[in-house]
Amino acid sequence: MAILVVEDEEGIVSFVRRGLESAGHRVLVASDGIDGLTMALSPDVELVVLDLGLPGIPGEEVLRRLRSRRPSVPVIVLTAKDAVSDRVANLDAGADDYMVKPFSVSELLARVRARLRTGGQERADVLAAGGIVLDLGARTASVDGATVTLSAREFGLLEVLVRHPGQVFSQPQLLDRVWGYDFDGASNVVEVYVSQLRRKLGAERIVTVRGVGYRLDGGDR
Repeated sequence: MAILVVEDEEGIVSFVRRGLESAGHRVLVASDGIDGLTMALSPDVELVVLDLGLPGIPGEEVLRRLRSRRPSVPVIVLTAKDAVSDRVANLDAGADDYMVKPFSVSELLARVRARLRTGGQERADVLAAGGIVLDLGARTASVDGATVTLSAREFGLLEVLVRHPGQVFSQPQLLDRVWGYDFDGASNVVEVYVSQLRRKLGAERIVTVRGVGYRLDGGDR
């Protein structure tokens, strides 16, 4: 089974694909509404991430036609249209969820998990590495059996590291995955959040690789 991304902006396609594949999903891509609708009708597609501003057939029309032929496939609309009237119109037309650009990949993954659970296609929602356990469904975290309270952004950052224990991530990679592809905030935001996580998890668990980035100590805990 695969997740279909119907989007014509290459940068966003690359960003979404990396996030979905890092979570273990197989990803298909269509760059216009005509191909998107054709591919979305395949039973091999378990969820659709759909842009609205598409060439060929607009995303709203793709959604309408898809709903008439595959009413049960989950659809998450991904768009720059943020007016309440747009949200209401697309939810009424059959979208299961609605995300406004810019967005973070951690939020998109959370919504994908929620939609797949609703569709009865449960996935493993618990990650564990280095003595840290993350319940992605309940959004809870524990360290060596003790519960720790994390903000949404701290949880998203830790999720990236726990999914890939031992792998070094640069600050731009972490910004890309957790804050979103067009984040324009403080340049030291990753450093600040890593510091916060170290205070909550223990200073030794997230290792600084000088001149490169950060990795989770996947140790034998």
